Amino acid sequence: MIQRIVSTCLTAVLLVACSVQADEASVRKSIEPVLQSMFGADFKIEAVQKLPPLDLYELQVGDDLAYTDEKGSFLILGSVIDLKSKKNLTEERKNKLSQIKFSDLPLDLAIKQVKGNGKRVLATFEDPNCSYCKKLAKELQGMTNITIYTFVYPIFPQSSGIAKAIWCAPNRAKAWNDYLINGISPAEGKCDTSGVDKIVAAGKKLNIRGTPALFFADGSRVPGYMPTAQLEETLNRLTK
Repeated sequence: MIQRIVSTCLTAVLLVACSVQADEASVRKSIEPVLQSMFGADFKIEAVQKLPPLDLYELQVGDDLAYTDEKGSFLILGSVIDLKSKKNLTEERKNKLSQIKFSDLPLDLAIKQVKGNGKRVLATFEDPNCSYCKKLAKELQGMTNITIYTFVYPIFPQSSGIAKAIWCAPNRAKAWNDYLINGISPAEGKCDTSGVDKIVAAGKKLNIRGTPALFFADGSRVPGYMPTAQLEETLNRLTK
């Protein structure tokens, strides 16, 4: 949705000239009709929240964020960076908004691998032909005391066949690791592959657009590859 704004306006700041009181409800009431007149009636602001440090208001549009002032005079696109802490506040907020309940994942459809005591828990959505997924698979082999739930999530057109072959393999975990780590393709098997379709549907519902997508025990997600050291630190922190 935000990309539509960027391509239409060709600028990061839009003058929309409204006058409202400085509270979330009035900001939304004022600015939403203006944006709908510019981008269509389907443009919807999911939520409005005050951002005190900058005296701005955060607008949640789908899974994207934008900002406006208390008068609804400007629409600001892009990330808010805290230069002192060197943190991307926009990304942190997006991650919080995308948090889920881990138990709501269709874990019965995942390839489950338990290493050591299995206390640390990680769920991933991965395309078998994703280069970073292959890198992640190799690194996960060296980790211990972890339970890994892997959802075979073919987002590339050429990945559907191999995803279904892995699904039909007698040992899915072995077939997965053989393909991603050793480049050994599983034999084409015949079975009910509706489970792959269910995983794809679940991924779309979670708005997963790229792989790997990582989910931790607290429901937080990381959209993309995470270096091993950072992954270890996150798993250890959540376990404690």
